[in-house]
Amino acid sequence: MRAKLTYAVTAAVLVFYFVLVGSRGVMLIQSGTVITVTFGIAVLILPVIGIWFLWKNTQFVRNANKLAAELDAEGGLPVDELRRTAGGRIDRDSADEVFAKRKAETEDAPDDWRSWFRLAVAYHDARDTPRARKAMQRAIALHDGRPVQA
Repeated sequence: MRAKLTYAVTAAVLVFYFVLVGSRGVMLIQSGTVITVTFGIAVLILPVIGIWFLWKNTQFVRNANKLAAELDAEGGLPVDELRRTAGGRIDRDSADEVFAKRKAETEDAPDDWRSWFRLAVAYHDARDTPRARKAMQRAIALHDGRPVQA
């Protein structure tokens, strides 16, 4: 719940920022000189890119949460079997062991979105966020029946 609240607050702050920056871009364009119109257009590009980025990330999170709920209903969510340090951080060797199991599971069933979902969680636990995201994107694509990039 805390992560959802943090995401919602961050998204709201970003939307406020986009509106603020967009209004400044419009004001620059309304000035009418060549330089201010050029700067105004350049300033308007930033909120457009930001809104697109926020939208794509929100879609990704919704799709990943949908898969997590479906996997939970099936009883297939990965069990937290990781050892932790005294400070609560995941033990690196433990994460590597679980990752090896999840990777083997995915190699045995490369077209199963469930194995890709569990692999994404293992990547995340091993602190490899880019690969975790790619594995989750693959799980989402397989779940939705879309073509998967190699």
